[in-house]
This record gives sequence, C-alpha cells and structure tokens, in this order.
Amino acid sequence: MKINELLGKRYKEKPNDAKLKSHELLIRGGYIRPVSSGIFSILLPGLKVLKNIENIVREEMNVLGAQEVEMPLIQPKELWEESGRYMAINEELAKFTDRNNRGMVLAMTHEEAAVALARTEATSYKDYPFSIYQFAKKFRDEARPRGGLIRVKEFTMKDAYSFHMNQESLNETYKKYALAYDRIFARVGIPEVVAIQSDSGMMGGKVSHEYMLLTPSGEDTIITCSKCDYKANKEVATSIVDAKNPDEDMLPLEKVHTPNAKTIEEVGKFLNMPAFRFAKAVMYKPVKNDNRTIVAMIRGDREINETKLAKILQEVPQFADDAAFENSGLVPGFASGYNAHNVRVIVDKSLQNEKNLVTGANEQNYHIKNFNILRDLPDAEIADISSVQDGDRCPECGAHVIINRGIEVGNIFQLGDKYTTPMKMFYTDENGGLQTPIMGCYGIGIGRLMASVIEARNDDRGPIWPVSIAPWKVSITSLASKNADISTETEAQKLYAEMQKAGIEVILDDRQTSAGEKFADIDLLGIPLQFVISQKTLEQGKAEWKIRATGEKGLVDLSEVINMAKNWLDKENTKLIEIADKSKGLD
Repeated sequence: MKINELLGKRYKEKPNDAKLKSHELLIRGGYIRPVSSGIFSILLPGLKVLKNIENIVREEMNVLGAQEVEMPLIQPKELWEESGRYMAINEELAKFTDRNNRGMVLAMTHEEAAVALARTEATSYKDYPFSIYQFAKKFRDEARPRGGLIRVKEFTMKDAYSFHMNQESLNETYKKYALAYDRIFARVGIPEVVAIQSDSGMMGGKVSHEYMLLTPSGEDTIITCSKCDYKANKEVATSIVDAKNPDEDMLPLEKVHTPNAKTIEEVGKFLNMPAFRFAKAVMYKPVKNDNRTIVAMIRGDREINETKLAKILQEVPQFADDAAFENSGLVPGFASGYNAHNVRVIVDKSLQNEKNLVTGANEQNYHIKNFNILRDLPDAEIADISSVQDGDRCPECGAHVIINRGIEVGNIFQLGDKYTTPMKMFYTDENGGLQTPIMGCYGIGIGRLMASVIEARNDDRGPIWPVSIAPWKVSITSLASKNADISTETEAQKLYAEMQKAGIEVILDDRQTSAGEKFADIDLLGIPLQFVISQKTLEQGKAEWKIRATGEKGLVDLSEVINMAKNWLDKENTKLIEIADKSKGLD
C-alpha cells in the first residue's frame, strides 16, 4: 500500500467528543469515522487491524475444535419468545415488524439462534460435546454510546457456544476456553488482561467470568486483592467488613426526637453521630407473588449493591412508591425495618456485629438509638448486599482490597439449561430417552478489543501496535533529495517492491510533503518497524531504521533491510507466542 493512495485523512487535532485515548487516535489516524451516535464506518487501516485480530481468534477457536458457522442478525421474535427474553429485554433489543407484519428482532446476542441451529443437528448423544462459533454483527440499542468503539450500538463479536450432556463436560470445555482467551489476549499484545468473577446478567447461568484490561480509563469497577489472586467485578465482589464497635455492651432502645432531620447527614449532625453508627434503610416495591415491601438495611457509610439484591429477590429491585410505604406502615425519612409490618427485611452483613446503632423509628420526627440487629430484628434475613469499598479486606486471605478500573474485552458463561430447556432442545441418550443438553457461551468484542489495545499501548504520537495486529508491519519513508544524482524515491520504490515480493506487509510514503508530516502519519498508523531513506543514508548505502515501541534507531545496509525486517518481525511474533504459551487459564 502507498500512503498517497490510502483513503482517509490523518489529523493533528484531537476530536472534541473524544474522551478516551483510543477514540481520539482511531479518529486522528483514519481508522474509523462516525456515522451516527455509536455507529461507525471502518476504513482500511482499522479493517486490517480488526481482521488480524479475527485471524488470531479464529486460530485459537479452531485449536479447540470449535466449528465456524454464520447465524443471522435478523431473527423472528418467536425464537426470543421461546427463551423468554423477548419481553424481558426492553429498550436495548431492537424490535420491528417486516412487510408481512411478522415480528422480528435485530440480534444483540445469538444464544437463541445457536440453540435453534443446534437442536436440528445434534439429536443424538453421539453428537456431544461440540462447539460452534462465528464473527457476527450485533445491534444493541445502547442508551449512551461513548468511548468510540468501547461502547457502541453496532459491533462485531466473536461468539461461541458449547453444548454438553453433563456438568463435568461443560467444566472441562469452560477451562479450555478460558485458556484460549488468555492466549488470544497475549497474542494481540495485552497479556495483562485478567479473568475476574462476574455477574451473568441477562445472559443467565451461575458461573461467569469477565476478561478485564485494568486501566484508569475503564468504565467498570474491579476489586482485586493486594496480596492474593482474588479478582471480581464490583457487582459480585465480596469482602470482609470489620465492625466499628463490636465490643460495646448492648444498651436499651431509646426513642429520640429528631425534628425535620431525615438524612443520615442531618440526623448525624443532630445527634453528633458518624455515619457508620447508623443502620440505613432503603425501601423497594414488593416482588412477584409477595405483597411485602422490601426493606434493605445497611451500615450508614456503605452503599447497597442492587445486583446482589436482585439475585436474592430474583428480579430487579424497584424503589418503593407511596403505596408500598402505606402498605407497610413505613414513614418516609424515618423508616426502617423496626416497628414495621408487612415487610421483608434484608440486612447487610456489615450490620451483623455492630452495636447500638441509630435507625428510623417509623414515626414522624423520631429515630431509635441503641438499635441492635440480632436483638431487635431477630427474624431479618442476613445477606451480602453491600458494594465493596476502600478499607475492606479480601474474603480469601484477609488482606486489603484494591479498587481498580477496567475495560471488559471478553466474557465466558456457564449457561446450564437456561436456553435449552425453554426452547425444548433434546437429544436421545444411550438408552433411547430424551435428555436436555446444557450450554456455555464465550464472547469477545472485536472492535472493543482493538480500542483496548490502544488504551494499553499508545503515546502522544499514536497507537503502538504489536506486530501481530498492526495494519502494516513495516513502513518505508523517503525524504526528498536535493542531489540530482541521488533519487530517494527510486530507492524507496525499489525497496518497497522487494518487501512485497518477500511477503512483508509494507506501506510506502513517497509523497511530496514535509518530513514532519510523513513521520507524524506513520506514527498515527502505529507501524512497528519503520525505515527512512534520505540523501544522507543513501550516500552511505544505508537506510535508517526505527522501532516504534521503544524509539530505538540505527542504520542498516540497503542490501540487508529485507533480512533485518524479516528477522525482527519473526522475533517479535515469537515473543508474543512465548507469552501466550505461558498462559494458565483459570488454574
């Protein structure tokens, strides 16, 4: 490729709406162009990077024995009704009616399509276990697209689905995919990606892991231990919360007048009490088949984790309305699980060993002092409904935890029979009986992964692409010659042709423009190995070389440029493979 033939401009200026470095550099480098909010066109440099990532992923999937398939983006709503997700997913799932008045969806994920395909093909125990995978466009009607390719509406994913006759088989395959994922991230140049425990969300299933690139620019909160290998998303992370006053003697309950003081801050100031001496109550609407208002209680200096609460309630919690308060005798601003009726009280374990707390009296302008959970609410449910905070300790080793930010670059789930049972997928076992298989699913966002590599590998001049995914591996830049007897353009063209013949992916810049503009453009393209041919180097029969990642420079004989390039690229690729070979998966 010659850069003067490359469609797309490169810019010095940072786009106004680019908050993340990857968004900035993908726009400035001519990789992507916005079409609408969360929707982008991909130009050749971006497409080449994406295809290189796809090829690495494909190789690792094929090693697992997974079979590549292609499933449709547009699907009939009946498939999603079978799984129960057609009505369960609201705004994010794009639904429409075709010209024949048939309900359709734009798939945001392909579990339903995978089961629909597999249930027609895998009808005997002899067909199991097996895996299928694809690279497919998805559409998620994201409310707030942001970060360039990090959070979009239309995106390409590698999604894979495995089918099994028993849990042991699923566990084995799950571990193999986890190892393959570690290898993939190492080969694309970000081996620091970590697997963490996560919430399955709308995907379902009981076991799931997210693959996170830990970076300050990440949108997810990750909890890691300062000492051991404990890692979890904030939605499922647990911790040891040390009690503030466990050794106090329990004092008698005392009702105190707190006129017009409703918030913890107001009541704390009135009573001269710190926030941790409060039992804070948050009220939610009753859940299905239970008319009791939910009262979630937690220590006053902590926050309720509604993902954890949703697992206990088996549905997404909704804040209480006036009817819920009236139905349970709760007084807004002075409410708690104490002295209330028709309530289901769920108490965070952070309150279990605390003594003599302040909580609402369920009476206008009154609170209760010296409240003790075990004594005063003995029938309350004790559970972990708290978000992990600074100062907490690791649930596995007791060391202090660290709160990080991260970008999710992949996920794996053990779905069990969440889809196969409602969609009536069966196989015939050895005895002729009908059995329901269980599933795993495994996703990697290809565009998000490209952007994430930039978040981890960049400088002020542009991306620093690993050789495995760079759009071009080598660049040749010719600088204008003032000597009529020396043609830098001719020598650059000659070297360019030799590199192409040698099978090296190379881009040539022989434009009649300034050296500064040429160097800036090559750095925005992130070319790993860069050669410069100038009048000065030609007079010595040499070319100047530069390694993008380290800034190392030197001179090499023109006759040795091809060998040097091939040897250096082989060496860099070998490094990536060696790192990948050290992967241990979830072990």
